[in-house]
This record gives sequence, structure tokens and C-alpha cells, in this order.
Amino acid sequence: MVFSLKMPLLGFESIQEVELEKIDEFFVKFISKSDTTTFTLINPFMLRPYEFEIPEYFRTLLDINEKSNILILNIMIIATPIEASTINFLAPLVFNVDNGAMAQVVLDANKYPEFGLMEGIAQYLNKEKSE
Repeated sequence: MVFSLKMPLLGFESIQEVELEKIDEFFVKFISKSDTTTFTLINPFMLRPYEFEIPEYFRTLLDINEKSNILILNIMIIATPIEASTINFLAPLVFNVDNGAMAQVVLDANKYPEFGLMEGIAQYLNKEKSE
């Protein structure tokens, strides 16, 4: 599905439109339609409890209401070995699937101290192996 950015993506201000390509239940490929930028996104709910309030500004910007079909994904920086990869839980990407709008929501680190900017995926992989 193709989404329009309603606010510039931090550090990638030229991207205006993106396509999401599902890899599996964990991963999604983020493909810029404006340039050659691609990211690997991850479904945070597959790794940990992940709950935050979407600020009213973004709810209005993305036309989100209680009936909206939204998708939350996080940018993952892939490293070798995979256990060295990191996830940005502090700036989730919020997609309104109903209208094709998206934005990056930068959360207040003081309000959400449990979310990190570069959390190692290894801690979540180890939890799955031990369960």
C-alpha cells in the first residue's frame, strides 16, 4: 500500500510518498517513492508491550478516530550479526490504513522512559528463546 507523509520524516525530508511491502509478521520494507531510500520496519507488538498515546496533533493530521484502522511500525537498523541490530521505539511510524496518511510521531522520552532510541534487538530475541 502507498502512503503520503503528512510531515517530513526526520533526516529524510525529501520523502513524500512511500510504499510498504510486507516481508512477514515481524518485518515490513519501507520504500520511498521519492528517491532510493529504503528501511526495514518492525512490528513492535511482536517483541514487547508497546503502548503510547498518539498526540491530538497527529490524530488530526492523520485523520485518526476511534474507528480508524492504524498500523504502528518502528524503524530498525539492520546490523551483522542480526543480534547487533537496533530499533527506534521512541519515534514510531503511524499509518492510517484507511486514508493512506502517515507520520513519524516523536514521543516524549520523559513520558515514555521505557522506550529507547536505539534499543538492541538481542534482548528481545533472547526472551523468545527462553520462553
